[in-house]
Amino acid sequence: MFVTKVTFGLLALLLVFSVRAEEMVRHTNLYQRHLYQRQQRHQYPKLMDDIAVNERNIYVPYVIANHYSSREVEVEIIKRGLDSFSYSTCIRFFPCSNERDYISIESRSGCYSYVGRQGYSQTVSLDRNGCLYHSTVQHELLHALGFNHEQTTSKSSGRTSLMVHYMKYNFNKINTLNQGTPYDYSSVMQYERYAFSKNGLPTMIPIPNNNAALGTSTEMSQNDIIRISRLYQCCE
Repeated sequence: MFVTKVTFGLLALLLVFSVRAEEMVRHTNLYQRHLYQRQQRHQYPKLMDDIAVNERNIYVPYVIANHYSSREVEVEIIKRGLDSFSYSTCIRFFPCSNERDYISIESRSGCYSYVGRQGYSQTVSLDRNGCLYHSTVQHELLHALGFNHEQTTSKSSGRTSLMVHYMKYNFNKINTLNQGTPYDYSSVMQYERYAFSKNGLPTMIPIPNNNAALGTSTEMSQNDIIRISRLYQCCE
């Protein structure tokens, strides 16, 4: 496969404000830890769009750490998540050879990723004990591609009621790369309604249907796919 490296002018317009933070989230009865970037109001994550591209696709190099190799099923789950992007978007994850920037998939403490491209070796943690689910793999890879959690978008106003007094941590609204799409309860980036609860009560209540499911998706939604396609200028 012939790959041409191209630098897009868009990168000059994208800034990254990188501060590592930890958060604990309940997901399928397990806890995930996310490392993410706190963004200033007018800042956006940096894209993965000039590492390696051809005329149609965006290629993102990856390395899977050796500590998964003792259980082949673990690697299969990760690769299935990586490959799933090629079925519906122009993102192509491929094994790193000598590229400078790449994502390094490792089993560290929890499930986490920075939001957007950091440069050089960029850790995406998928803990062997609790993170190896298809939806979780997609979730963390979407972070690396530049996407934040659904409930942090300004469009969550009027779609979810945030019960701030019940939260261990607050869901601050930030500029997100949602590409003009509506708020999406079914996004794989949406937390469940009890996320960050400090007293066992819901921290998010959907509006107007209080019974709508939150944080139950097992794979990317159609809006997740549309956002990738628009952000990375895929052919929709």
